[in-house]
Amino acid sequence: MSLIPGITELLARARADLRMGLPVVLTDDSGTSVLALASETLSPQRLADLRGLGGAPVVAITVRRAETLKARAYDGDLARVLIPADADHSWVQAVADPSDDLNAPMKGPLMSERQGTANLHRIAIALTKSARLLPAAVVAPIPDGRDFAMANGLTCIDHTRAAPHLADRSALHEVVAARLPMEVSEAGRLHVFRPEDGGEEHYAIEIGRPDRDKPVLARLHSACFTGDLMGSLKCDCGPQLRGALAQMGAEGAGVLLYLNQEGRGIGLANKMRAYFLQDQGFDTVEANHRLGFEDDERDFRLGSDILKSLGFGAVRLLTNNPAKIAMMERTGIAVTERVPLKVGETAHNRGYLATKAAKSGHLL
Repeated sequence: MSLIPGITELLARARADLRMGLPVVLTDDSGTSVLALASETLSPQRLADLRGLGGAPVVAITVRRAETLKARAYDGDLARVLIPADADHSWVQAVADPSDDLNAPMKGPLMSERQGTANLHRIAIALTKSARLLPAAVVAPIPDGRDFAMANGLTCIDHTRAAPHLADRSALHEVVAARLPMEVSEAGRLHVFRPEDGGEEHYAIEIGRPDRDKPVLARLHSACFTGDLMGSLKCDCGPQLRGALAQMGAEGAGVLLYLNQEGRGIGLANKMRAYFLQDQGFDTVEANHRLGFEDDERDFRLGSDILKSLGFGAVRLLTNNPAKIAMMERTGIAVTERVPLKVGETAHNRGYLATKAAKSGHLL
């Protein structure tokens, strides 16, 4: 029946639940079921209620966060940290959030679960990540997960159905396009693309009337509220955005893809957490790792999808990032030229730019 939510709708519902502090039920084909809550939004009462169910809860954290905490990641990409009987919700949140690491570096010794499968814990972490929360979840076993979910009005996610959807990007569809005169060109047009999974929309700004049969001057630009809008001096994003649009305006044609992947894909709140850690002396990559994220969580394939939808097959790419060029080539968009975009260096972002060059391979 089409009125019943499919796995895409259920995953969107689960993300919203986790952001509000509600638990979700996760199940697999073996009959295993767990109750999962986001560590960031965990309340004292819900931790107490979880313990009241009788199972032994753990905090599932990524291997990056486990490295910081010196916790054993027996599952390879994650660790299942046992919650001591006397630990409160503040302890759980401190395991997930590194903001107080330097003031209280000893959270352990932390003991990690090594028996059983971590498949459902992996799904829990993926859901918290895609919900733009800290990538950590409190997970506890429960019997008869589907019955428990139905009895308590909770969202129930099946591992087999969910895993492929969490591993790949959602299909994008153009919602609307309209003329948008801009300072750099009165011949502007804005296209809005919406993903099927209910996530953030992405935009294509078309300058002039680019010839679809020739390589188009293009830029993949990730949203940066602080740089694009507030004029932050900590990054070069705002100058890159304005510089790319100005060059397209000067040439009379181009496409700027504005992808809502704030903070290298971790969201604005987590980016601000990374900034807080940078103020403590960590560089941008180290800060991401301490939060539990990889260096870069963005999916540039979204840009390739949009370009193809607009009818483009080749680009002159405005970028300093070789990873964007490699992605374009892998996904069928020919890059005929890399157009450097070296703007916006300040005393505040010089270290940030040096880290991008040294650790992320940017050509600066």
